Amino acid sequence: MVGRRRALLFTLCFLFVSLPSLSSSSLPAFQTLVPNSHSLPSASPVSFQPDSESLLGSEFESGSDDSESSSITLNLDHIDALSSNKTPQELFSSRLQRDSRRVNSIATLAARVPRRNVTHAPRPGGFSSSVVSGLSQGSGEYFTRLGVGTPARYVYMVLDTGSDIVWLQCAPCRRCYSQSDPIFDPRKSRTYSTIPCSSPHCRRLDSAGCNTRRKTCLYQVSYGDGSFTVGDFSTETLTFRRNRVKGVALGCGHENEGLFVGAAGLLGLGKGKLSFPGQTGHRFNQKFSYCLVDRSASSKPSSVVFGNAAVSRTARFTPLLSNPKLDTFYYVELLGISVGGTRVPGVAASLFKLDQIGNGGVIIDSGTSVTRLIRPAYIAMRDAFRVGARTLKRAPDFSLFDTCFDLSNMNEVKVPTVVLHFRGADVSLPATNYLIPVDTNGKFCFAFAGTMGGLSIIGNIQQQGFRVVYDLATSRVGFAPRGCA
Repeated sequence: MVGRRRALLFTLCFLFVSLPSLSSSSLPAFQTLVPNSHSLPSASPVSFQPDSESLLGSEFESGSDDSESSSITLNLDHIDALSSNKTPQELFSSRLQRDSRRVNSIATLAARVPRRNVTHAPRPGGFSSSVVSGLSQGSGEYFTRLGVGTPARYVYMVLDTGSDIVWLQCAPCRRCYSQSDPIFDPRKSRTYSTIPCSSPHCRRLDSAGCNTRRKTCLYQVSYGDGSFTVGDFSTETLTFRRNRVKGVALGCGHENEGLFVGAAGLLGLGKGKLSFPGQTGHRFNQKFSYCLVDRSASSKPSSVVFGNAAVSRTARFTPLLSNPKLDTFYYVELLGISVGGTRVPGVAASLFKLDQIGNGGVIIDSGTSVTRLIRPAYIAMRDAFRVGARTLKRAPDFSLFDTCFDLSNMNEVKVPTVVLHFRGADVSLPATNYLIPVDTNGKFCFAFAGTMGGLSIIGNIQQQGFRVVYDLATSRVGFAPRGCA
């Protein structure tokens, strides 16, 4: 009897130890892609109703304030939705150009010399033309609509996990780009207030200035695509669907230039203390999430959720890592990649390691479109995919994509599966998240690219369809498949 118990115990222990390998070997090798159901997305109408929302400005005076925690859900649209005069091909080409500039800027920022201090004394008298903020990584891809001031004036704002500062264009405007709504005038808001130069908020800015006459804080932010904003650093009330959030520190930009395509400014969702989540953690319990739809196959809007409702029960979580020299980005630990149901031998965890001084690593970014992997990992992954997709008809390279296929006149094809193995979370990508249309003639390309730098970036094409959960209270990020319902 004792012998049988020992044998049973040994068997259970063996199965327990073997579970990871059993799970890995049980990954499916192929999945189906239906090419005819996916095409280049066009500039579809936005999902907001600005006229009706603007009329509600005075009604929001009786809306709920930020005295207690709550959850808020907002629709998101891709920035291309505000470019109705361009063809799908032109939109896609512009998106890839923006993407390259953003990736280059993120890489430059991530490689910079570590900051020795967390605060910076404001420069008296403002800025010289050579002053560039550390937040130079690009101006984001998705936007929402929210109210600014009291009474609330509604504007489009870009949301970006790769930026910390919240800002918008303000009157009087010495230099402003064209936006869809009237420019916000702080003189007409009862809740607008400038920030003193001595304020902790002002000292947290990477690039702060001081108006010596008024003794008020100035800010400057430059982005990798050439966009910039300069103005007064201030506090204001933001309104999200009848919910007011008071005292948000934001930039009121009087000199602005850029490629924001109709948006009034930017709502920074980065990991830093001046980002919207960083400032309002008490209100939303340090939780937010978004789900980005595949615009080539769905007419549903993307969405962002702040608060406890942001956390999906089906999400699989991986710990967030801290970069000692940069607190804006969301770093995660990528252990490996499977293609066609098998771990790719050349993709080792050591390639993605964030070292002790903050170099290397992997970030999740909503504003980068195409996932970039450190080049040795990309080459190994790409070659494994090419082997698995060898029955498909190859097509010439396209832009940054070096693995393309001619899928014209094909109803469905079998493609190798792709799984990203994060610590604690295996993320199996739908075929539409890595084999995407690049023209209107049936050419599809493998939507990954290599980078010569040490930083890898998980982009928004690979995030499509997942609810990506940022649980900052427990320092983790999660992925819930089919999360846009």
